[in-house]
Amino acid sequence: MSKTFTAKDVAEHKDEQNGIYIIVDSGVYDITNFLEEHPGGAKILKRMAGKNATKPFWKYHGKSVLDKYGDKLKIGDLTETAKL
Repeated sequence: MSKTFTAKDVAEHKDEQNGIYIIVDSGVYDITNFLEEHPGGAKILKRMAGKNATKPFWKYHGKSVLDKYGDKLKIGDLTETAKL
């Protein structure tokens, strides 16, 4: 069973001590150990830490990138929360 996260859960993971998580589509990814491997540098990933990175991800990457790295980095899925 895949772990589920809220956007608030992800927002709590925005530094290397707590782990750096991002959201792409409905997936939650732990990119902490990927920072130095990222061809665009760690700086841009740190800027997106704890946030929904879907729009910038798809602006600069194709599906092949998610296919290549997604399984290694995905830690769960985003849950829908009720908006009152």
